[in-house]
Amino acid sequence: MANPKAAMLVIGDEILSGRTRDSNLWHLAGELTRAGIDLTEARVVGDAHATIVAAVRALSTSHDYVFTSGGIGPTHDDITADAVAEAMGAAISHRADAMALLRAHYDRQSLPFNEARQRMARIPDGAVLIDNPISVAPGFILGNVHVMAGVPNIFESMLASVLPRLTGGAPLLSQNLRVMRGEGEIAGDFGRLAEEYPDLSMGSYPFQQNGAFGTNLVIRGTDPGRLDQAMMRLVGMFG
Repeated sequence: MANPKAAMLVIGDEILSGRTRDSNLWHLAGELTRAGIDLTEARVVGDAHATIVAAVRALSTSHDYVFTSGGIGPTHDDITADAVAEAMGAAISHRADAMALLRAHYDRQSLPFNEARQRMARIPDGAVLIDNPISVAPGFILGNVHVMAGVPNIFESMLASVLPRLTGGAPLLSQNLRVMRGEGEIAGDFGRLAEEYPDLSMGSYPFQQNGAFGTNLVIRGTDPGRLDQAMMRLVGMFG
């Protein structure tokens, strides 16, 4: 049986402007690979309500799981929760359990639980909260969409709490052969090997070292026996 498919939606003008470098996609890809969930698509969109709605609708209907990062804070441009609610056909309001979590958090710090901070308790009807052990403000799961913070350490902690709930498949394994030959020299034989193993994914990644060209040849798959077999063939060809 094929592994479940996932997509990621990175949300934020700061990503598209280059002000902030995204690391959440890289982290998610590694975690999903280990969980046996194939990340097959990623999109980056700005803080535009209609654009987020359209992206969530498209990704949620074509993938088993969708993960979003960004746009769930206290400011006017944090619009992800409202956009996801509209995309999934849910009403949204200040949720009592989220309000209680946040109120207790700010009370402990002797800070006012003002209107801006209350925005972080706006949760779509029917959603399940995602725990946030760092700054308390929760993410949520609505249908197959997992809405999480954009701050990397908070995103990572939220993802850690979400992953045990997901049904994965076989972890994706990989092996690598580094050869000091250019891609043009090895492309023909490498392509023919890929045709012999259609159940495996093969990719070539060129590099330059001390003026010489080389290529990292990577084979990926979920069957360790097939992976070893193909790697032995590869070593015989180029090793």
